[in-house]
Amino acid sequence: MEPVLVSACLLGRPVRYDGRGKPSDSAILARWRAEGRLVPVCPELAGGLAVPRSAAELTGPAAEVLDGAARVRTVTGDDVTEAFTEGAQLALAAALRSGARLAVLKEGSPSCATERVYDGAFSGVMIDGAGVTTELLRRHGVQVFNETQFDLAAEYLHRLESPSSE
Repeated sequence: MEPVLVSACLLGRPVRYDGRGKPSDSAILARWRAEGRLVPVCPELAGGLAVPRSAAELTGPAAEVLDGAARVRTVTGDDVTEAFTEGAQLALAAALRSGARLAVLKEGSPSCATERVYDGAFSGVMIDGAGVTTELLRRHGVQVFNETQFDLAAEYLHRLESPSSE
């Protein structure tokens, strides 16, 4: 049975910067939970950040954060890049340890976003981009979806578990 890496906040765990969870009511997620597939992660907590914590945004693309050319800063200007990159490494380690080739992560997060992140100016404006953890997982072949894509994630999981038609 294929494991699925999942953002802990989507399971209702109060791990987000504001001390809340963002529980998903997805029937697919509920089924995966019942099947014992889920590998919950919160990269920001794993990287050493507290709950609650100051909101953080990327100053450039996640790929540049991983490559050392961009930073992750809080609304108060603190550099939290190290915590974000360490958390991403620990999420990757959890994926590798469990054998997860699929993840469903929280959209909009500077760690977990798959398509849209905040612009880095704390303006409330979202731009195209991924989070630091998503970027690292993708570099290592993990297919990452967000919480609006459970149907796509389930289709991918089905393909992973189907016998090859070769």
